Amino acid sequence: MSHTEHGDGRGSDAEVTADPAPELAPAPSGTGCTECLDLGGWWWHLRRCVECGHIGCCDASPGQHARRHAEETGHVVAASFEPGEEWFWDYAAERGARHVPLAPPRWRPEDQACPGPNGSVPENWQELLHP
Repeated sequence: MSHTEHGDGRGSDAEVTADPAPELAPAPSGTGCTECLDLGGWWWHLRRCVECGHIGCCDASPGQHARRHAEETGHVVAASFEPGEEWFWDYAAERGARHVPLAPPRWRPEDQACPGPNGSVPENWQELLHP
């Protein structure tokens, strides 16, 4: 809250105004990794850029598109796009990041396959994950 004091010493009559609501991060670009969908690839888990809403795949996924997006754009903070996960990550600092308000939807659809997308995940997908 912001306070405006009267200049005549009447501090008890301070005017109180509400701080503006924080701006929401942009809505997600879709429900799956943009590059994996374009290239016919697959992902393990998804991450959401808080700067632009880009959805990319995690570091364990073959494409590591969320990290690549951060490196190419300078948009270094991402949120998990997995249902129920509330954490944020700073790729530049390699540590957790401050939470920011996100435009809905908060997560990928709960009924969406993980790994995904359906029809693109190889049978030996677990062997193909990055450590």
